[in-house]
Amino acid sequence: MMAWIVAGLVVALTITGAIFSLIAAIGLNRLPDVYTRMHAASKAGTVGSGLLLLAVGIHSMEIATLARALAGFFFFILTAPVSAHLLAMAAHKAGYPLAVKSVVDDLKQI
Repeated sequence: MMAWIVAGLVVALTITGAIFSLIAAIGLNRLPDVYTRMHAASKAGTVGSGLLLLAVGIHSMEIATLARALAGFFFFILTAPVSAHLLAMAAHKAGYPLAVKSVVDDLKQI
C-alpha cells in the first residue's frame, strides 16, 4: 500500500513538473521580449525543475539522494529569481527594448 502511495506521489510530481517545464518552454518561444521570456524561464522553469528533483529524490527511497534533491530544489528557488533579476537589469542597461504592450518601465530611473 505504501509503495502505491509513493508511486502516485512520484507520478504526480513528475507530471506537474513536466507541465511547468513545458509552460516555461512555450513562454520562451511565444513571449514578445527578453524580459517576459526571462520571467517565464525563471518562474515556471524553477518550479518545473524543482518538482522533478523532488520526484527523483522520493523515487530513489534513499535519504542521501532525497537530501541532495532537496538541496538542489532550494538552490533553484534561491538563485533563479536573483539571477533573472540581474540579467533583466543588465539587458535594460544594454538597451534591449520592452515589448510594445509594456506599460511601465520600472528600471527607467535606475
